[in-house]
Amino acid sequence: MNTPQQTLTSRFQLEHFRPGQEAVIQSLLAGRSTLAIFPTGGGKSLCYQLPALLLDGLTIVVSPLIALMKDQVDRLNALNIPAARLDSSLSTEDVISLYDGLDNGRIKLLYIAPERLANERFLARLSRLNISLMAVDEAHCVSEWGHNFRPDYLKLAGLARQLNVGRTLALTATATPKVAEQICRSFDIEPNDHVQTGFYRPNLHIGVAPCSTVDKKAVLLQRLRQAPDQSTIVYVTLQKTAVDVATYLNDNGIQTEPYHAGLKDEDRHRIQDAFMAGESPVVVATIAFGMGIDKSDIRAIYHYNLPKSLENYMQEIGRAGRDGLPSRCELLACRDDLTVLENFTYGDTPDPAALANLMHWLDGQPDEFDISIYELSHHFDVRPLVLNTLLTYLELDNQLHTTAPFYTEYKIAFKEPRSAILDRFDAHRAEFLTRLFNTGKTGRTWLTLKPDDAAQQLGEDKQRIIKALNYLEQQGWIELRVAGVRQGYRKTASNLATAEQIERIAQLFAERETRDIDRLRAICDWAETQGCLQQPLMAYFGETLTQPCGQCSGCQGHAASLPARRHKAPDRAVIDAMVNEAHEALGTPRTLARFLCGITSPKASRARLGKHRCFGALADAPFAEVLALSTQALPSPAPQP
Repeated sequence: MNTPQQTLTSRFQLEHFRPGQEAVIQSLLAGRSTLAIFPTGGGKSLCYQLPALLLDGLTIVVSPLIALMKDQVDRLNALNIPAARLDSSLSTEDVISLYDGLDNGRIKLLYIAPERLANERFLARLSRLNISLMAVDEAHCVSEWGHNFRPDYLKLAGLARQLNVGRTLALTATATPKVAEQICRSFDIEPNDHVQTGFYRPNLHIGVAPCSTVDKKAVLLQRLRQAPDQSTIVYVTLQKTAVDVATYLNDNGIQTEPYHAGLKDEDRHRIQDAFMAGESPVVVATIAFGMGIDKSDIRAIYHYNLPKSLENYMQEIGRAGRDGLPSRCELLACRDDLTVLENFTYGDTPDPAALANLMHWLDGQPDEFDISIYELSHHFDVRPLVLNTLLTYLELDNQLHTTAPFYTEYKIAFKEPRSAILDRFDAHRAEFLTRLFNTGKTGRTWLTLKPDDAAQQLGEDKQRIIKALNYLEQQGWIELRVAGVRQGYRKTASNLATAEQIERIAQLFAERETRDIDRLRAICDWAETQGCLQQPLMAYFGETLTQPCGQCSGCQGHAASLPARRHKAPDRAVIDAMVNEAHEALGTPRTLARFLCGITSPKASRARLGKHRCFGALADAPFAEVLALSTQALPSPAPQP
């Protein structure tokens, strides 16, 4: 078998490992799960790509970033390394080919999103394979203490054990000591297998420029005029800000493109490709841009608005200067930005009445039940992410246990005549398939059947039906499409909705809200550091920079003092006007306050209130004050028993 060094040279056409890479790879090859904390651009991907070629079996790469998946798979295939990605953009033929590659061992690396592991059909396929390694990218999402907690990530450790994965590699660029500890605990990683290379990058020149809201555009323009042709990302919070700032820069002679999640796919791809090729040097973007971007010569990162946390800031500036050459990272710091960012955080905290009603509903379900996240989200006016987080909390408390997600509807297109398919089976199996097809509803192209209904009509086990359909698809005789995903649960405790339990769950959400608000304010505290900016930034991530960096704005004698935050009091007349309109979707103080601060909710979206003239009318006012006045104008109803 080739050594890691031989494989690095022969397959990846590289001469030397970067710091930390070889230690991680040797740990994995020895069969031990490992945590790798490398800075953005530090070479995390090689830590699983190389072992994948030296281990027997499949390597699964779990990543939330589709752009990263596509980019890495394309690069690996260009090196004749058999890698594939599974996402919703693939055609049916591509998916069938991919499954064939998994079954015959041709594919060595498979990239998937974490949500894919909630797919019962996909898990059944994986359970038949030898999975030697699971790589979990953005592993800080595992931690409820992290800046980007995702409930789906909490389930990955259990799924790795369920699938008998040989070892796990957790990767992140932004883990504080507390987050790293929780990652190691989740994946049974020993302290000696926690490899951290250091966050400090001396080629990044960090600066803070105190700005008022009205001055920021002019300051940014002045900075960009100094080097208008250098690759630069300007990060903003809102989509409308991206468009507004890009328009201003173009009007003043700086060629710029706005980039945000609201653009059409083809426009996002065009802008990204032009930036990567150097044809469009400056992009004004929300954080949707840059995830998975591997461009080595980005010379400047400007934060036009405050980032959401120091973790986000570190991740975003990490995209600069990957070629090792000097790069500028400057924060145009303004406390006024806190209002919008805080409002987003407050918007994720569920309304107390909605939370209580949801928990009473869960308590009223039978011991085995299933749900649609989409339906519950709209019924109780709780965002899907918040709903998933609640269910995860209940799982962690051993109140609920997930059984399996499943689809309520299967659509079948026959690639061969039914008679030809049935002729391949003995009389008993052919008779079963005939009766199964007869339970469906025939359309012009698709036969639609529901496994639950079919199982009841035929007196058969539902799993037999699903396995039969999967087999027919694997053989290439039918095309399958699924719809109506539902997640199964089993209650493992009685009385989920006691007053104490509801209060405790509400307190968890309140604590998350407080932590997120504290992270926002920590940005301003850091920006006003007297002296070196790099030293407290490294300390936040558990590292010690013994000497001042000597090149940040603080070391250059430009300590920042941010302008006082402007205070815009909410207009009570706007609140009263909305109360008088008596919209059912805005029936509690928090839902009304969210609407007035420009924060969407499932019920308000369904009621098409996003186009109402008052949506976001108080977006510049502090959420707490809007909520207080909304409470006075619209007392909160008592929770339903």
